[in-house]
Amino acid sequence: MGWKEAAGGLGAAALGAIATVAVMGGFGHGGSAPDPKATGEIVHQYLLDHPEVIPEAMDRLQDRQTAQAIDANRAQIEAPFAGAMEGNPKGDVTLVEYFDYACGYCRQSVADVDRLIAADPKLRVVYKELPVLDGAISDRAAQVSLVAAKAGKFGAFHHALYQVPAPLDDAKTDAVAAKLGLDTSGMSSADIVNEINANLAAGRALHMSGTPTFIVGDQLLAGAVGYDALKDAIAKARKSKG
Repeated sequence: MGWKEAAGGLGAAALGAIATVAVMGGFGHGGSAPDPKATGEIVHQYLLDHPEVIPEAMDRLQDRQTAQAIDANRAQIEAPFAGAMEGNPKGDVTLVEYFDYACGYCRQSVADVDRLIAADPKLRVVYKELPVLDGAISDRAAQVSLVAAKAGKFGAFHHALYQVPAPLDDAKTDAVAAKLGLDTSGMSSADIVNEINANLAAGRALHMSGTPTFIVGDQLLAGAVGYDALKDAIAKARKSKG
């Protein structure tokens, strides 16, 4: 059993018990106000006796901080660049994927996202370029992808480039662009550069560890978490909206 499982075994009840025992144990004679020193000693001893609750508390703190960072950046996070979006444009839940065309795990996740879109008519999916893996190759693919978005061909480009055998290179990116009839002369335009820079800034603000990273509601899911985990996260976000 790992530390997360051990912490989960105690759960919220154990954390609540710390507070209850500490407050009750800290009361002085005759029901006087709690003694801060006594309360602190009780909490300190409880944590020494049950250190497994500490990782759970840290996880909860991290989740809370992530939710706050998402809320602070939500407008930029959920706003698609031109046509870099699939699913229902007026969907009740937005799933955002930060991705890199050089990322094998992103390639692996394409089928999961397509399946979610097909199964959930109320889902809106926004794609965010996060070229962080392969330097100039990732950068060029991201820029051409946004050219495709402006031309109303994002979905076609996105799927076609991920279907090209890895590894990614400029020739493969340009071949897909040519097949779709894209004019890539504007790939370094200010709006495209600004979009990528904004995505990179959001990645830093949310401490993203790589691609893919998914955001839905107040949740951040790192990596190719799979269809079921994404579906559950979408359901949780939908439920939280009432």
